[in-house]
Amino acid sequence: MAPSDRNPSAPADSVLETLADYFAKSVDEPTARDAARLCLFDALGCGIRALREPECWKLLGSGIPGLSYYVPKGVPVPGLKIVLDPLAAARSIGTAIRWLDYNDTWLAAEWGHPSDNLGAILSAAYHASQLRLGQGKPPLTMRSVLEAMVQAYETQGVLSLENCFNRVGLDHTLLVRVASTAASCRLLGCAREETINALSNAWADGGSLRVYRHEPNVGWRKSWAAGDATSRGLFLAFLSQLGEGGYPTVLSAPHWGFCSVFLSGEPIRIPQNLGSFVIRNILFKVSYPTEFHAQTAVEAAYQLAAVVRNRWEAISRIEITTHEAALRIISKSGPLRNPADRDHCIQYAVAVALLRGTLQAEDFEEATASDPRIDVLREKMIVQEEKRFSKEYLDPNKRSIANSVQIFFADGTASEKVTVEYPLGHPKRRREALPLLEEKLKTNLATRFPARKVEQLFELSQDLERVEAMSVPEFLEVWRA
Repeated sequence: MAPSDRNPSAPADSVLETLADYFAKSVDEPTARDAARLCLFDALGCGIRALREPECWKLLGSGIPGLSYYVPKGVPVPGLKIVLDPLAAARSIGTAIRWLDYNDTWLAAEWGHPSDNLGAILSAAYHASQLRLGQGKPPLTMRSVLEAMVQAYETQGVLSLENCFNRVGLDHTLLVRVASTAASCRLLGCAREETINALSNAWADGGSLRVYRHEPNVGWRKSWAAGDATSRGLFLAFLSQLGEGGYPTVLSAPHWGFCSVFLSGEPIRIPQNLGSFVIRNILFKVSYPTEFHAQTAVEAAYQLAAVVRNRWEAISRIEITTHEAALRIISKSGPLRNPADRDHCIQYAVAVALLRGTLQAEDFEEATASDPRIDVLREKMIVQEEKRFSKEYLDPNKRSIANSVQIFFADGTASEKVTVEYPLGHPKRRREALPLLEEKLKTNLATRFPARKVEQLFELSQDLERVEAMSVPEFLEVWRA
């Protein structure tokens, strides 16, 4: 082992220092905080909708079978009556938000869902507020939450631009853990050195395998992995506050460091200055709760649904033209074993959209999946790459997520080839999407709350100044069941 590997006074890796310095800054851009407001309510709405799912419900709470507890001054979980310790609350909030694969998304060399960080952010902010109240100080306001969101989104998103962890089999939730760690440190009032120490531990955890997102092993873990990661980030921030030391060359250390172990020595890159780029360009899932690489394919299929309605038996083949990432990640043949498997299958999503003219969260459940026509259509699908789509997916001036769908019939006729370059939730279609995003929020809230409360929460969602001025405890109290 080189001396620098065991020397606690060695200079910290520049990535750790850059992130710590970034989170020490305030976010003085109202437009960025307003984008965070939109993301906050969309994500919480997704979490509320997920409370209807039995597989999600059983993971909320203490995480210990037979033990569900009420913690004095603990963190309330939106949509529920339970009050948990901050770590259990972070895991529960993060799991609910992520469960339906309906929350916001970021796509680049790596991808992920920056609102996954809200479990740690809300729990840390609430806990810090309770401590402040106990000291006779005012609690944190929701402006602190929105600022931490901007920075967590930026961290996860910018680290995704050129660092492709999925190619070496690591799951993107490692970036949730890193971003949640830094955001938690900010909200808990950690010193710079404490933040660096906590971040070093976040990287030292390595990354979970993507095995649970790919056949033949797709399972529910892909729905709770982010909740686990955001809770872990908060835990590492607490540890640092208790005096736990760090590992300054956790990334760069020869042989033992993250880059040597996982990336064949390639460094972690931060290719641009950290600001508010990511949250201002975030992708929203507006209409379809499926993996984002398939969103434009579903839109294209929706446009062709009328063509298929009375002729599905006469289809000879369906061609889906896509980009490399979708081909590698969500193109699947053979049996699909559960909803988590189905919502990451482009063929399944397209088949349902063609047959039903829409795609809802319920369509990944057995009641829809048992329709034999879906597998008949899947078997007739050919998924192929369009090089232009792959290139423009990564082009910073375009960042398209294009798919084409065309249907061919046994009599030699064919539908038009429908191409959708940008999904509805893309920044290039933001104005078109906003009314539908608002309707999505109302629909999600109505699955848990009475009409009066739905209207109360919706009105709050429209007012940045009011949200920013609310204390964190006051805000979370509004979301109690």
